[in-house]
Parts: sequence; structure tokens; C-alpha cells
Amino acid sequence: MDRKLDAKSLRGLAHPLRMELLGALRSDGPATATQLAARTGESSGTTSWHLRQLAEHGFVEEDAERGNRRERWWRAVHEHTVLATGELGPDEQGPLAAYLFGVAGAHYRQTTAYLAERQHWSPEWTEAASLSDTFLSLRPEELGELIRRMHELLDEYRRPAADGDEQVAVQFQAFPRSTP
Repeated sequence: MDRKLDAKSLRGLAHPLRMELLGALRSDGPATATQLAARTGESSGTTSWHLRQLAEHGFVEEDAERGNRRERWWRAVHEHTVLATGELGPDEQGPLAAYLFGVAGAHYRQTTAYLAERQHWSPEWTEAASLSDTFLSLRPEELGELIRRMHELLDEYRRPAADGDEQVAVQFQAFPRSTP
């Protein structure tokens, strides 16, 4: 299930720690503020406050199936965040920039974490993995179509985890590039 960002929810999410907390809940599953604090290097009070902010904007919710009165578990409400930047006005450009830089930073950290541990993966995994790029000459409508089709392809591979699976980070960026 997707969560489409609007101006209000973008402001609620456009904080580096909130983005990191939401990403951790999406990728690793439910957790407590204390567990997330240990992962992020923040205090549990700080992570708890940001989790409440995420809940206020509908990104996370308490996981009623876990925990007790002393232990509050949180889970992500949606699998993905969708952003249509063209629908945002001039007042949202600051939060938009914070959000987009946060996404780029998260992608960078995921990539460098893989590179740092690459030698621990089997040859089957390292040979199957890819860090690549290409340059295409496209018009805006072609870029939109390319992205739509890439999402369709990714949806074909979406399924519950099975024995032998590893979680795989699939990142792609597609944007116009200034040429010299």
C-alpha cells in the first residue's frame, strides 16, 4: 500500500530522523523507540517524540499485537511513499528539498553499507548485484513512461519473503542532467 504525500504530510516527514525511523520500520519491521534509538544513536526520548510526530501524520501506528503498558511497539502503516512534486506549491519547496536530500542520503548510506560488507556475501550474491548507470536521451513523457514501467516490473517481483530470500535494496534515480 502506498502513501501519497501532500503538503502537510511532507512537512511531517521531512526530517532526517523521521525518515530514518520510518525507513527502519518499513525494512526491518515493528520496533520500540528504545530499539530504534540503539539503531540510530539517538536517545529513546528523541525517537519516541519523532515516532509520535510520524503517527500524528499517519505514517506509523502502535502495534497493538506487541508490547504491554511499559513497552510501546510501532509499525509502518504504508509500504511506500509516493510524491508528485508538481502538485506542491512554492511554500513547500523547503520541506521538499529536505525530503529529497534525505532520500538521496538514505540511498547513499545503503549503497556504502553494502560496499563495506560486500566481501561477506557469497559470489552468487555479489555477481547478481549491480551498481550501474546509463544515460538516455528522452523527452519528459518518455521519462515518465520509463519510470512507470520500471515500477510495474518491480511489482512483478513483490511477494512475501520465502526461505533463502535476502532483503534486496533496489534503488533507481531518473532525472534530467545538465550537460557541459
